Amino acid sequence: MTQTRALPAPLRGPTFSSYAPEEVGWLLKDLSGTELEAPTEEREEAIQSGGAHYAESLPVEYQPSADYQALFRAALDTSADRIARAVGAVTELVLSERGPDAVLVSLARAGTPVGVLMRRWAQHAHGLDLSHYAVSIVRGRGIDPTALRWLAANHDPANVVFVDGWTGKGAITRELAAAVKPFGAFDPEIAVLADPGGCVRTYGTRDDFLIPSACLNSTVSGLVSRTVLRADLIGPDEFHGAKFYRELTDADVSGLFLDTVTARFAAVAADVALDVKALQSQDRTPTWEGWAAVERISEEYGIGDVNLVKPGVGETTRVLLRRVPWRILAQRGAGADLDHVRLLAEQRGVPVDEVDGLPYSCVGLIHPRFTRGATGADGLAAERGYGGRPPGEGGTRGATGADGKAVAAK
Repeated sequence: MTQTRALPAPLRGPTFSSYAPEEVGWLLKDLSGTELEAPTEEREEAIQSGGAHYAESLPVEYQPSADYQALFRAALDTSADRIARAVGAVTELVLSERGPDAVLVSLARAGTPVGVLMRRWAQHAHGLDLSHYAVSIVRGRGIDPTALRWLAANHDPANVVFVDGWTGKGAITRELAAAVKPFGAFDPEIAVLADPGGCVRTYGTRDDFLIPSACLNSTVSGLVSRTVLRADLIGPDEFHGAKFYRELTDADVSGLFLDTVTARFAAVAADVALDVKALQSQDRTPTWEGWAAVERISEEYGIGDVNLVKPGVGETTRVLLRRVPWRILAQRGAGADLDHVRLLAEQRGVPVDEVDGLPYSCVGLIHPRFTRGATGADGLAAERGYGGRPPGEGGTRGATGADGKAVAAK
C-alpha cells in the first residue's frame, strides 16, 4: 500500500510574519535560521552567468534612508484613496464572477499585502470572511506544487483566485498559466490592483501608478523575504521557503500600509461602484501592449533580453532595490509617482532618461554585464559602470540560466 505523506500546515503570524494570523496563511517553509543573503553585484553576476537561479538566494534587505522613508509615507498619504479604490474595484469583480466562496491565493510576496486588503474589503463591504493564503511562484520553475496540493485538499480549486500586486510585461501571468495547467481545476487568471501591461482581465485599473508597497521590501510585506527554492533546502513534499525578518520589527510599516488604505474604504465606496460598473461594461481582453513595448525597448537599447527590461513603477523600484540597474527610462512629465525612483536612482548613481511614448510611467533596465566583446581580467565585461554607451554597441547576449532559459527576478 502506498502511503501518502502528510502535507505541511500553513505558517501564520506572529510566529511567521507580522500579519495577524487570520489575515493570511503562508504556504511556505520557514527558513529564518538559514543564511541566504548575497551581495547584490555578486548575486547579479551569478544569475546572468547561469551559475545560479535567482530563487536560490536572497538580496540583502535594503534599509531605507530617512529621506526615502519620508517619501514612502508621503506616497502612502497621497495614494491611499487611489489604492483603496482599486482594491474595492478588483475585489468586487472577483466576488461578482467567483462568488462569496472565493479563496484568495496571493503570489508571495508582492501579492500578499493586496490579498490582505482584498480580504478586508470583502469584510467591510459584504461581511465576508474570505480565506487567504500566500504561495510561491518562481520564474522558470513554476508555482509551488505542494502548495497547490494543499489547496486542493482543503478547498475547492474552482474557488481559488490568484492575486498579485500589478503586472509588468506579463511574465508571471504566463508562468502561472503554464504551471497550473497540469493541475486542471485551478483557474490560472490573476487578479491585480494595476494592469499597465494589459495582460489580465481582472484588475482595479490599468493605470501605472505608485503602489507604496512596491517602495519597500519585507518591511511592508509582513517582514517576510522573497521566496526561495533550492534543492538542498526544500524537499519534494515541502513548501517553497522564505525567511521571517524578526530583527526588522522596529522598521516594520506593514500594518501602517494596510490600515491607512483600509481607513479610506468608506470614503471611496461610491467611486468603486462607478468603477465596477464601467469595468464590467468594457472589453477587458488582455492586449499584451506591455510585452510589445518591452521587446521594442530591448531592441532599441541593444540589450537583447526582455528579462532585463522591467516595466512599470513597481518593477522599476525593484530593480533599484535588488538588482544592478543600468538606467531608468521615465515618461516625460511623470510627476510625484516617480519621486522615490529618482531618489533611489540618485543614490545608486543611475541615470534617468526622460522619454516619450512609454505605456508605463517608467522602465528599469538591468545592467547587461556579460558581452561578447572585450572583457576585463576577471572575465566580466570591461564596461561595468551604470552609465556610458548602450551595451548594444559592443554586442550583447541575453542572460541565461544553466538550462539555457532566460532568468531574472520577478
